[in-house]
Amino acid sequence: MITMSKVAAYAASLSVLLSVAVAPESPLGLQFLPEAHAIVGAPVTPVSVAGVARRTTRRTVAVASTTAASQSAAQAATAQQQSATAQQQAAVASQPAAAPATAAGALPLGTVVQALPAGCTQVAQGGVQYSRCGADYYRAVFQGNNLVYVTAQP
Repeated sequence: MITMSKVAAYAASLSVLLSVAVAPESPLGLQFLPEAHAIVGAPVTPVSVAGVARRTTRRTVAVASTTAASQSAAQAATAQQQSATAQQQAAVASQPAAAPATAAGALPLGTVVQALPAGCTQVAQGGVQYSRCGADYYRAVFQGNNLVYVTAQP
């Protein structure tokens, strides 16, 4: 019986100690059942409702923004590639076809050939390098990734 009363006294004193806080602003310096200072949106436990909602929102926004950024980058790359292809096709279409040699043996200016004829010599005029093949002068230029030669006037 005495042991039971000791246990009850200890339990009562423990509950009083847990419900009392030191409060210098109160008249006795103690305050029963102090105010809770919970911070909404920053819970201590990882499985609280506020924490789960905050992390879910953050992950959803992060995934949506990275998906949108990667889609816009892919669309920009595709548009750039299509633009480059269209420019290259327009350049090929605007080139004159390889015309036959004129009566004097010279090709018309702007004629594009894939390789130089045999027996060409290198000539530099005005800081520009030309290849002289008979009556024609050629300049080396790139068409896309291919090196071609265009007839030119030195």
